[in-house]
Amino acid sequence: MEFAELIKTPRVDGVVLHRPFMPTVEGTLCLTGHHLILSSRQDNTEELWLLHSNIDSIEKRFLGSLGTIIVKCKDLRMIQLDIPGMEECLNIGSSIEALSTLDSVSLMYPYFYRPMFEVIEDGWKSFLPEDAFKDLEAMTDEWRLSEVNRDFRVCTTYPPLVAVPRDVDDDTLRKAAGFRHGGRFPVLSYYHKKNGMVMMRSGQPLTGTNGRRCKEDERLINATLRPGKRGYVIDTRTISVAQQAKARGGGFETEANYPQWRRIHKAIERSNVLQDSLVKLVEACNDQSHSMDRWLSKLEASNWQTHVKEILTTACLAAQCIDREGASVLVHGTEGTDSTLQVTSLAQIILDPACRTIQGFQGLVEREWLQAGHPFGQRCSMSAYSNSKPRHEAPGFLLFLDCVWQVLRQFPCSFQFTEQLLVLLFEHAYASQFGTFLGNSAAERVRLSLPEKTVSLWSWVNRPQEIDHLSNPLYEPNSLVIWPSVAPQSLLLWEGVFLRWNRSPRCQEEAREETVHIIEHNKELQNKVNSLRRQLAQLETQEPPLQTP
Repeated sequence: MEFAELIKTPRVDGVVLHRPFMPTVEGTLCLTGHHLILSSRQDNTEELWLLHSNIDSIEKRFLGSLGTIIVKCKDLRMIQLDIPGMEECLNIGSSIEALSTLDSVSLMYPYFYRPMFEVIEDGWKSFLPEDAFKDLEAMTDEWRLSEVNRDFRVCTTYPPLVAVPRDVDDDTLRKAAGFRHGGRFPVLSYYHKKNGMVMMRSGQPLTGTNGRRCKEDERLINATLRPGKRGYVIDTRTISVAQQAKARGGGFETEANYPQWRRIHKAIERSNVLQDSLVKLVEACNDQSHSMDRWLSKLEASNWQTHVKEILTTACLAAQCIDREGASVLVHGTEGTDSTLQVTSLAQIILDPACRTIQGFQGLVEREWLQAGHPFGQRCSMSAYSNSKPRHEAPGFLLFLDCVWQVLRQFPCSFQFTEQLLVLLFEHAYASQFGTFLGNSAAERVRLSLPEKTVSLWSWVNRPQEIDHLSNPLYEPNSLVIWPSVAPQSLLLWEGVFLRWNRSPRCQEEAREETVHIIEHNKELQNKVNSLRRQLAQLETQEPPLQTP
């Protein structure tokens, strides 16, 4: 298919562009295969380059011969184009709708993008499983890298290499995979250096109504326990949902078959509920016609902050089991590709200071989301403005980023990066010139030849100038476990995503002033802390006074 077939009117003059907090611009609108472009001859005006893949939906209005198109973007922006001529407006509208809903991944912009920056580091090779395993090998010899999934036949959503207990052979893994949803047998997610406890993740066990069991699965997860230790299975479904799953062939671990494991149910809502919550949240944030009480009521009715609290609470529970209880943990829901990954990745933010660095956080996203099989292609195909009925769409990754922002806000000196990195990942997960978030699994990315034919987002992020841009000036390496508060008053609306396009300039200026004040206050506190540390260091190096007899 040629893009030209979808572009009925490639260029229109005299188009007026309205966008948030920027002056109105009149110029020429051009449609290409991948971009909507508006350029102007006016001085000091910034061109608009908008990826078609970033367009969630459009709305057309007409007044006489003047047509207006409201472009609603996946990054939650809304842009207005006033187009002279009804026919031109209709043609532009139909072309945008066709170009923004292409089904073929190989026609998307990452396959055509050629970077204007020097690629110093190939991001596709930056966070390989074998490199991460070297760090694990330096801490313990109890685990090995298995190639049982090298051809993706055992589990289509796992990477070719997975970390498993050294004493468990590949044949046992194959049989355990047949007992887990989607073949997602338990694999290592995190090793806690402090006490040797581990966190694993998997799909639900396929016990069914007959109470089917699998000795190989039992052996696999028991192999992660130290002598005399118990473990916890954290199931991200309610007990009733887990019971209902039995009728469809799913289920949960019974204590009769897993006597060394205690099961805990911590409900995290499913995809369709989360998508509906995002739609209601964005609708509330865009509604400026009501009083503050009505606005807060609509915000509360969206239940978004409730979902944030549920996920953070479950992640804190997993971290507490590992760090304070000295117990290993297995996390799963139904498929093991959504709420499971939210919990395992957030628990690592809490437990592991390396995940709070720029490189470490990239590695976490790569390991626990991309390689772990979160279906980005399905989940991020629509955002909050789409007119289509949701099928597989869900803001699971955005909720994870929101939770990280909540922790970052509570511990502003413990993260090497700022919220800019989180916003950047949100934007690129939904629409990008890079191939990192295309596809639904490692197997799909191999089949689509993404590492060979597209540029990785990590190649851009890891340039020295971008690292400087994303770095937190308040960062002070903190080797401790951090315990975020999940009290309602501690969890705020993430304005940097949900209100950035509809805050007034005055509100933005006030927010900037408040941020500057907070930064200055934190710097003062940090200086006092550093001074106390120096004084303590001096006292430790001084010889003790002579004791008189």
